[in-house]
Amino acid sequence: MGEPSLFDLILNGTVPSHKVAEGEHWYAFLDIFPRREGHTLVIPKQSVQRMLELTPQSRDALFDGVVQVQSVLSKHFNTQDFTVCVHDGPLAGQEIPHVHVHILPRHSGDGGGTLHSMWPLAEPHGGDVDHGQLAELSQRLQGVEQ
Repeated sequence: MGEPSLFDLILNGTVPSHKVAEGEHWYAFLDIFPRREGHTLVIPKQSVQRMLELTPQSRDALFDGVVQVQSVLSKHFNTQDFTVCVHDGPLAGQEIPHVHVHILPRHSGDGGGTLHSMWPLAEPHGGDVDHGQLAELSQRLQGVEQ
């Protein structure tokens, strides 16, 4: 493993953070460049870049942490709606090479969008649903060894 990531430095206390909640295997803190008030990051204490590299225990604990943070944010911001996002690897937009989950409280008219709005210039994949093409891809994916 190379140099510690920013999140490793947060976990070891070298870099300050603004804690929201914490569990044995995860830590949640406010994003320093929030897209919305309450924008929180939940990170595993296991230092890996991709979700596939997490142990089952770390992965399960991470998503338990996500739910706990949603509960805290829900009560504080009086909302039940959240955008929950993972950028899994640099080509997916991950800027810090450490698994992390973004949780953003949502409200009507908050200026946020849908997943499709993340690629406003991308051509849609056709107007009509091609069930034959989807069935073929589904079969190929089910044949991939796990």
